[in-house]
Formats: sequence, C-alpha cells, structure tokens
Amino acid sequence: MKLLMEFTAMLCGSFDNSVQLERFAAQGITGYPEARHVNTRINDHIDHLPEDFAGEFVLEESYYTVGGRTNAMPHLFLFTEEGDCVKLTSYEMPEGYTKDTFTAAGLGRLDYRTLRPSATFTPALYRKNGEWFEGGSESMFTPVLKFKLYERFSNEVLEVSESMEKDGRRTFGYDLPLEYRRTGC
Repeated sequence: MKLLMEFTAMLCGSFDNSVQLERFAAQGITGYPEARHVNTRINDHIDHLPEDFAGEFVLEESYYTVGGRTNAMPHLFLFTEEGDCVKLTSYEMPEGYTKDTFTAAGLGRLDYRTLRPSATFTPALYRKNGEWFEGGSESMFTPVLKFKLYERFSNEVLEVSESMEKDGRRTFGYDLPLEYRRTGC
C-alpha cells in the first residue's frame, strides 16, 4: 500500500489552474476555463468496508468556470494498487446526491454495499516514472462517444487532459492539458 499512499498524498488537496491562466494571458492564449479541484479521501465516511479493504475512495470535486458561469462536476473514485500500478475505478454518484450536493462538506454516511462502479468508464492505470505518476484510459460512453483521459502529476502539479470525441471528431477538450497547482491541503 506504500505506492497507493504516495499516490493519494500527491492527488489529495485543493488545486487550481490560476498560474497557467496567468501564463496563458501573457502569451495571448484564450479559451481555457478557470478550473479548480478539491480531492478528499473519504473512506472514513463509508460504512461496511471489508475489514481487509486495501483501497482509497476519493471524492473529486471539479469546478469549471467559463464566461462567468461555474459548472460543478463531482466524481467518486476508488484507487487500488495493481502490481506496480495504481488503478482508478470510477463509481456512480451515490443515491440522494446531485452534482451540486456531492461535496466533502455536505457528505453524509455512505454504504459500501450500495456503491456501484461506472458501467461506461474504463479503469485508468497509473505508473510511477521518477517523481511523476502518469496514466489514463479511453472509454466508450456510447458506440459513437469516446472519452479520453491522460493525467500526469507530481507534488508540484497535476496535468489533466480530457477529451470527448463523437464519431471521431473532438467535441470537448483542449489542445494543452490543464495544469493544477496545489492551493491547500
């Protein structure tokens, strides 16, 4: 579990891309969102975890602001060690929550027995490469809708590339990864 603990220590905390946006503004690059992540370990909020449970559930609160409008996108992830990799399995949002209420601050008790892995997200695998962890996955959300995820992170920065393609044409995503810097624990 040493690899998993190192991984989640890097991943958990508060992050935003304000440094990247300042650099982009100086370079005349526009069109990127103000983005913020708050990643919180939540095993202590989950009842009925198996006694020998060797994973870490993390609630990722993502906030994207474009044109003065902020969109919340929370996700529940389970991280486990798989050999020399860390595996990310995405879970469905627990019943009783919405994208606006599924937050660490508003989190009640969850029941492990009712948590369900996502049927459409292909688990991502991350490998350690020096000071970095990197990895990702490709998921087919529908027969024509592909989601691509690639992440690379260290103690300094989380680099996140996400894109959606419909019939082979990108409908969401950016040419450069979003760079999140730590703003808090």
